[in-house]
Amino acid sequence: MSITSLHLLCVGISIALISFAVGSNSTSNAVGISIGCQIISFKDAVMFFAFFVFIGLFIQGSHVMDTVGRNLIKLSFNDITISMLIAAILIIISNVKRIPLSTHQVIIGSLTGVGIASGIRINWSLLLKILISWVISPFIAFILAIVFYKIIETFNSRVTILFLDKFIKYLLILGILFIAYNTGANELATVLGPFACTTLMLNHIVLLQLSATLFLFLGAILLGYKVIYTVGKGITSLDPYSGIAAQLGASASVLIFTFFAMPVSTTYCIIGGISGVGALKGMETVGRKTLKNILIVWWLAPLLAFILAYLVKIRL
Repeated sequence: MSITSLHLLCVGISIALISFAVGSNSTSNAVGISIGCQIISFKDAVMFFAFFVFIGLFIQGSHVMDTVGRNLIKLSFNDITISMLIAAILIIISNVKRIPLSTHQVIIGSLTGVGIASGIRINWSLLLKILISWVISPFIAFILAIVFYKIIETFNSRVTILFLDKFIKYLLILGILFIAYNTGANELATVLGPFACTTLMLNHIVLLQLSATLFLFLGAILLGYKVIYTVGKGITSLDPYSGIAAQLGASASVLIFTFFAMPVSTTYCIIGGISGVGALKGMETVGRKTLKNILIVWWLAPLLAFILAYLVKIRL
């Protein structure tokens, strides 16, 4: 087997694992609320989700790819593969445990760990901007979800219930497409960024995008339902009005940061949006234990990915 073939095999395995993990974990971001509100079936939701993930990745994914793969840190092909395999394993384990986990956090934590172990220069100012984006993006989603809920509530008082119910149903479906687009443009772009910006893969971008979307779809179909339960029902009791407000708040937040080429977590933005409408209805409606566990993982995930990647690299 030539070096090029070996590299392509490693790329294929890494992208398959991490994309499968993203699908199993991030499907909840797009469809968890709608399924929790019993608006759409799991199968139909996942089909819409995968299609619009590819659209977002194809149209706008290059911005975040450049940030993660070119501007933050430049690793060798082997180091990138090690980092992505570690990230995929952590995300799949979190899914089995039904804990939403940020793909961005484990990928960037893993890349940074391998980079430091290899003595590679890291763009610390960009890393700081990414960390700040991780912190403020869920709070922006929190606030925007409240704003959207108030708008929907005002609209509710001026139309018939039958019309509103149909309108909300279509908005929730639109929310699936919106978040799926952002998942492709931001989250899956983070996955492909380290590979897509290497000389070896520059001429195979579309193939990478199609392959990643396919394995994301498989992950969504086979394992996505696990985290959907946590996001759709475990944080707070959702009605359709709350669901669409949370989706719109999260989608708007992710889209804002995507325009700034910042890899932010769709997972934590949707959790921020759900928490926003939950707080608006009264904090007693928020599943505090579930939320506390998610927040703990929020901080531990990138640290764990960093440590594991560092240790693996120095032992190789």
